[in-house]
Amino acid sequence: MSNLTATPNAYRQGAVLAATPAELVVMLYDGARRFLRQANVAMREGQVERAHNMLRRAELIVAHLDGILDFEQGEVAERLHAIYQFCLAHLNRARHNQDAGKLEEVSDMLGELREAWAQVAEEIARG
Repeated sequence: MSNLTATPNAYRQGAVLAATPAELVVMLYDGARRFLRQANVAMREGQVERAHNMLRRAELIVAHLDGILDFEQGEVAERLHAIYQFCLAHLNRARHNQDAGKLEEVSDMLGELREAWAQVAEEIARG
């Protein structure tokens, strides 16, 4: 591994290790949205395999977010679960119909959730 590739990886690893749980959730949303943008471009260019691979990575992140919900927290977890399940179903329809517009809809929804989590992370950081 060259120094040029080690530096971004080391930085990313350090950021993850130093992050609070809320900041990690924000990072997951960022990753999912990045993969959805890449899937969108690939889908619009007719690169079906690349679109599928990028879409799959986004789906894995959303499924992970769904899997780590703490249902003892009540209604918020239940609502997030419903949103995540909707997102996964919508992404599945996007894949089958090669509908990049559905990817944008999910990305926008995740973007709103990301902003809410970013505010939570900021409040936690302030103490």
